[in-house]
Amino acid sequence: MQARPGRSDTGIGSQNAPASSFGLRWLWEYAQDIPRPYVLDCGPIRSATLNVLLGRSGRLYRGDLISPLKRPELWDRTRKTPVFRTELLLAELPSVAPSSLSIVFCWQLLDLLPREALADVLLQIHKLMETGAVLFCLLREPRLETGADCLWQLDGLTGLTRTHDGMAAFPYPALSNREIDRLLPTGSVKTFLTRSGWREVLVVK
Repeated sequence: MQARPGRSDTGIGSQNAPASSFGLRWLWEYAQDIPRPYVLDCGPIRSATLNVLLGRSGRLYRGDLISPLKRPELWDRTRKTPVFRTELLLAELPSVAPSSLSIVFCWQLLDLLPREALADVLLQIHKLMETGAVLFCLLREPRLETGADCLWQLDGLTGLTRTHDGMAAFPYPALSNREIDRLLPTGSVKTFLTRSGWREVLVVK
């Protein structure tokens, strides 16, 4: 896969300050010929996001993989080194037919997952995506040390807003574009950089 960085002049909106997203603009232009896309939202969906996606998608699946990360039962602490129970997290995904999704919104999920869980989670999501489907996610730059508890929502099809400017520290090192390349079996990666310390990353299967 090949990363193709671009530059967003507006950044990503802060609390109550929506900003135009180059990544989302590219996504919906790419998907304009899909009349009824099947969409999966992997975050704690906000009402504004729900309204936008219901108006654009043929079917909307909600499978919050972010909120459950705070549950202690996702960790097996009976061993000397705690083990993340990836299978319990994946059980939060809705029942979706393989190779049926057109668009997946992961938000900042990949920045919050333990490294050992990334490959299995991405592989499962990848199996649900049809050929040509797009995964949209937000990745932090290494200089952004806090914001693990940010909450995101769509402001129209091409705008992003943080409804909560999180101050919690990120639990794991920032992922590089090359690491994303290695984690996904097939596809191409597009990256849009912003001035706010976030990367908009889109993976086309």
